[in-house]
Amino acid sequence: MNIPGDDFYALITRALQQRGENTLQRSLYKALREAILSGRLQADSRLPGSRLIAQHLAISRNTVNAALEQLTLEGYLLRNRQGTRVARLGNHDSAQEPQGLDVTLARRVAHLPAPTPRGTPVPAFTPGTPAINYFPLPLWRRLYDRVLREEGSALLGYGSPAGELTLREAIARHLALSRGIQCDASQIVITEGALEGVSLCTQLLSEAGDIAWIEDPGYAGAKSAFAKSGLTMLGMPVDEEGVRLEMHEHSPKLIFTSPSHQYPYGSVLSINRRFALLEIARQHNAWIIEDDYDSEFRYSGELVPAMMGMQDNAPVVYLGTFSKTLFPSLRTGFMVLPKALAHAVQPAMGSLLRGGHRAEQRTLALFIEEGHYARHLAAMRRLYRKRYRQLREAITAELTVPHRVLAGEGGMHLTVAIDGVDDKAIVQQAKQYQLAPAALSGYYLDTQNGQTGLVLGYGNTSASQFAPAIRRLQMLITQWLDEKG
Repeated sequence: MNIPGDDFYALITRALQQRGENTLQRSLYKALREAILSGRLQADSRLPGSRLIAQHLAISRNTVNAALEQLTLEGYLLRNRQGTRVARLGNHDSAQEPQGLDVTLARRVAHLPAPTPRGTPVPAFTPGTPAINYFPLPLWRRLYDRVLREEGSALLGYGSPAGELTLREAIARHLALSRGIQCDASQIVITEGALEGVSLCTQLLSEAGDIAWIEDPGYAGAKSAFAKSGLTMLGMPVDEEGVRLEMHEHSPKLIFTSPSHQYPYGSVLSINRRFALLEIARQHNAWIIEDDYDSEFRYSGELVPAMMGMQDNAPVVYLGTFSKTLFPSLRTGFMVLPKALAHAVQPAMGSLLRGGHRAEQRTLALFIEEGHYARHLAAMRRLYRKRYRQLREAITAELTVPHRVLAGEGGMHLTVAIDGVDDKAIVQQAKQYQLAPAALSGYYLDTQNGQTGLVLGYGNTSASQFAPAIRRLQMLITQWLDEKG
């Protein structure tokens, strides 16, 4: 041994006395391991026998042997008939200070958009969060218990990569009635939200270096998925009729749009532009990714039909999600593929997806089939329509800075364009008051030169908070303007 016996026992005794909630065995193991790694017990040092160690420490010999065996198993010690000694640990240099890690991230990480903070409780005006306190949780729990009671351990395996058949069938029937999409279960793939659907589209339909046309401003999740896949993004400007179809020099492989309720502007893609976009996709042999994230919440007129249902064999992949209509942590969305595409990708699905969340999917299928989903949507539509109008009234009464409320007769958010302000700075200051609007400029590809303003989510915010919250935002904007002046 390279240290005196008394020093060795003093080291171990000290560790045992300070062991806290650790067992004697764990404390002895950690003390010996640390001594080896720090060099206090050098390579080839011979340890006293387990009987002698146990006597000196007044602990069980079994405890000592268990700690030594674990260290031997992990390669710190070598034990044989001649005794126990410290192993040589390769190039480990205990005397040298470890150097800091030289971290180099992939270049595409720099192109990822800033994430929206998520947490509980949800601050006022957080975009994209529904009124989760209105969700019928007791009913959901009863349905979930029923699924487990009736099917039990049969649901504990992986299941189909495309998701539970009962849920896919329920979604197909719902889409036929509500979105004008005629499809069957074989065309539907269950995903963990719309974002996974976008990511699957990039994996199945594009190669790194391909071009993606994307709404500008637009959904940050799509930009994230495209950046991670190495696609080059070209922006399509947005106005009151949705995306403006300005031709780019480079042909697209993917075209991302939210035609029924553009995010974050709220505009609806006009029928002429819809047909034009479909024609562009056919001309370039491109695929349209139709994000239908909250079209269920329309407050004037009928629901806007989906692009996928406008033509037979349209080059459209339709994405839906239950995160907005039910609750975010359900993490369940779906994609609908044209029949030819569904047939082509079927062999690859087993490598890209693993079936899971089977009990939750069966519960959701029951929730839809028994009419609870339709009733919940109707109740939330009434609630959000009322909150939308109350928020418009609060903005008119309390927001005195020059502004424009952009189109948006639907959904769960309202966008206010405010020229010439640092919306990112205002959003940061608003967090101090438990307010979480989003900066409109952050949704642009060029976040430094986009239209400035605030995206106000009202799905999770009660009407009683509207007026004081808008007054607080007005105060923050005024302070920023005064400091700038």
